[in-house]
Order: sequence, then C-alpha cells, then structure tokens
Amino acid sequence: MFKTLKDLEIDGKTVFIRCDFNVPIDEFGNITDDRRIRSALPTIRYCIDRDCKVVLASHFERPEPGKFEEKYSLYPVYKRLDTLLKIKKELYFDDSKSGEVISKRALELFEKLEPRDVLLLENLRFDPGETKDDLEFAKQLSQFGEFYINDAFGACHRKHASIHAIASLYDKEHKGAGFLLAKEVNFFHKVLENPSRPFVAVVGGSKVSGKLEALNRLISKVDKIIIGGGMAFTFLKAQGYEVGNSLVEEDLIDEARTIMYKAKKNKVKFYLPVDVVVAPEFSDHTTVKYLPSQEIPEEWMGLDIGPASTRLFREALNDAHTIMWNGPMGVYEMEKFAKGSIKMSHYIAESHATTIVGGGDTADVAARAGDVDEMTFVSTGGGASLKLIEGEELPGITALES
Repeated sequence: MFKTLKDLEIDGKTVFIRCDFNVPIDEFGNITDDRRIRSALPTIRYCIDRDCKVVLASHFERPEPGKFEEKYSLYPVYKRLDTLLKIKKELYFDDSKSGEVISKRALELFEKLEPRDVLLLENLRFDPGETKDDLEFAKQLSQFGEFYINDAFGACHRKHASIHAIASLYDKEHKGAGFLLAKEVNFFHKVLENPSRPFVAVVGGSKVSGKLEALNRLISKVDKIIIGGGMAFTFLKAQGYEVGNSLVEEDLIDEARTIMYKAKKNKVKFYLPVDVVVAPEFSDHTTVKYLPSQEIPEEWMGLDIGPASTRLFREALNDAHTIMWNGPMGVYEMEKFAKGSIKMSHYIAESHATTIVGGGDTADVAARAGDVDEMTFVSTGGGASLKLIEGEELPGITALES
C-alpha cells in the first residue's frame, strides 16, 4: 500500500504536488466548475502549515506539445486558486507565455520561494515529454521537490511523466498520496469490497464497449443493475427489439446477452428502459416522441429514457443502501434530452443510501441538477474511477507503491 501525506516527514521541505486542475472553462476563459481545485486545497494547506515550499503541477485539456496557446494556459486556475487558497505568503505563476513548463522564469520563481510560498507551473502538456512518460522530463520536474505527492486521482489511469515516471525517482519515504487521492481509492475499495446492501449500480453513457469490464465485475458485486443512456439500445437489440437508428454496437450484442444471462444466474435484478424519448435527428430543434422501447420507428433514434423508465428506476432505488452511478441516461447536453439524467440525479440524491457518483459526465449531470452537495461522494475522475471499478491497477497508484 502507498504512504499518504501524513506518513511523510515533510516539515520545512520542498514538496512537488501533482494536482488535477483540468476544470471546465467557458468561451470567455471563466471556470464554470472549480470542484477539482477546491478538492486539492486540504493537501496544499497541509503542506503550507508545515512551512513547506510548495510547487503545484497539472495538465489542462490537450494542447499541441511545445506550443503556447492562451486557451490552454493554467492562468485562470492560478487566479481562482489565489482566491480560494487565501495564503498570507505568495502564490507564484510563470505568466511569460513561453510555452515551456520548466522555463527560465519558472526556475527563477522557484529559487526565490520561501517557506509557505506556492508556485504553480504552466500546463504540463505543453511539454511533449508529459504524455510520453518521458523520464528526462520527469527528472526535470523532480528538481522542484524533495518530496513527491500525487493528488491527481483523475489522471492516475494515465501513464504520464508527472504521474508515473517521476514516482520512480523517489523512494517510499519521499513519495505518497495526497488526501484527495487516498480518499478516492479508499472509498471505492471499501464500497466494492464491503457495501451495505442492497447495492445498486446505475450505469449509463453512450457505449457498452466503454463499460464492458465494469459491468462484468459489477455483476458479481451488486444486487441490481440499472442501464440507461445509448448503451441501453445494444441490450434492447439483444432482447430482440427493433431500435431504429439508435446507437447500437452490433459486435457486442452477444456480449450484452452474456451479461444479462450472468445477471440472471447471479440473481441480480437487471433493469432496462421501458420507454424512451425518440427523435428523427440529433438536434435541439427536432420533433420528439415518448414511446415504449418496443415501438421505436425505423428512422428514429432514442436519445433519453422516458418518464415511465424514470418511475421504474426510482422504484428500483427505493430500498437501496448503496448506489454507485456512472454515466448519464441520455444526451444530457441538450435540454430536450436531459430530463432522464436530471431526474435520476434527483432520485439518487434523495435516497437514504450511500451514493457514489463517478466523475466526468456523471459528476457534470449531478452539478447541473444541483445535487452535488446531497451525494455522499462525487469522484473527481471519470476514467480513473471506471478503471478502479473494473479492478484494473492504475499506473499512478502502482508507481506510489513500488
């Protein structure tokens, strides 16, 4: 098992913290959801309180390596962090727009750091070495800290230099997990290994292929599975229904049948939408109909679960003691097709169960529905949380343990 921040003797040292500040930003450069920044604050403040010199690093989106683009700069994160952190000392940021992570200016700022000062580096992905897991780039990053702390759960499933290669440069006494990362891993492990029952998994999203391993593992863990989103149509097709132009992964129809068979064999109740919101095209201005799942017209496509499905799913959630939700129920980005996802979010939030929300789109739905504060736990990592559910080892975690 990895060490956590509290297990390390960091007092008065320089600490390099890998954060996940990959936050949504609108067309005007304003941060629309700062939960990931807020989630990192306990780890940062803990280091500041111990008179550390703190260096923060994160990726943001997918810029072209080696080229500075204003829209991919961490400058908006720096401004928000400055507001949230409220430190009496300095928060520094290299705003030279050089396109370099380890720029001359960044090194100058690092040299002048005093205890309790904080330096935020520019977007790690501006350097080609980050996504290549380049050891040389990792060595350059390691000069910013006697200790390495990984608090970027949302990026732990990626084998990148600041997540994976850099950890190999520190021994176990000088590397560990931040509070957020430790909390995420412990929470998922506890829920999957020893949940309060009935344990219900609500699984949505567009494709079965992205959730195949998770579904296969959940069947042996849960008491009920509720399926929504585009992936439901592959299961409906596997049951012999005609689904029109709805999204179907033809090559996974047999796999869908196998999953339903395993559920029946394990006495896991398996719920699919009984009605859907259908439209002739994927558009905000199109005509919509509410139809039973068996009656989707040939040229139409299902884009959300219908009202009867939401009522059915609500009944299925009524006795739940643990609910794990990963994936929206429809194309929630469009208002016409968002009702199913929003209602499911409300139902999950209103339940008396322990509720775990996977990151990414699922967390976005919960935020849009105004339910985040009502959930027991909202993960900061969609892809990483899915890999944990699948039982896969995350490169970021194994690197801390080795």
